[in-house]
Amino acid sequence: MEKIPSFTIDHIRLKRGIFLSRQDNVGGEVVSTFDVRMKEPNREPVLSPSAIHTIEHLAATFLRNHPVWADRIIYWGPMGCLTGNYLIVKGDMSSADVLPLVKETFAFVASYDGEVPGATARDCGNYLLMNLPEAKWEARKYLTEVLENISEENLNYPE
Repeated sequence: MEKIPSFTIDHIRLKRGIFLSRQDNVGGEVVSTFDVRMKEPNREPVLSPSAIHTIEHLAATFLRNHPVWADRIIYWGPMGCLTGNYLIVKGDMSSADVLPLVKETFAFVASYDGEVPGATARDCGNYLLMNLPEAKWEARKYLTEVLENISEENLNYPE
């Protein structure tokens, strides 16, 4: 089998940031997939399953209810390697185009107080795997260390 494109990215040199991972034509419309990389792969501890699961619930809920972006959001979910998330949106978008939305999303997660949406046995297949304080800490860390002072190196995959 051929290696899929996401396995051809140089994870040794990959930094934290927001990267356009791929663009696909679906039903005559462009769909853009973003790698929202919160941790440097293989060089720092990954996100805990409970933190990334909580981030998933909060970010997906926020994005799908966003007053401007809601109709363009297709998917938000964690990477299996636990170093970040995927954001999939309708439209021909660049990392710079979604940067304000990703900042807004992580600011929401970092300041969230209350019950985590969908964190009940009825609504989620593993509702006990939640850690709101850790999710907020990770979101704040990503927001302040990466998103608020982002550079080109954090918006484009390494060559």
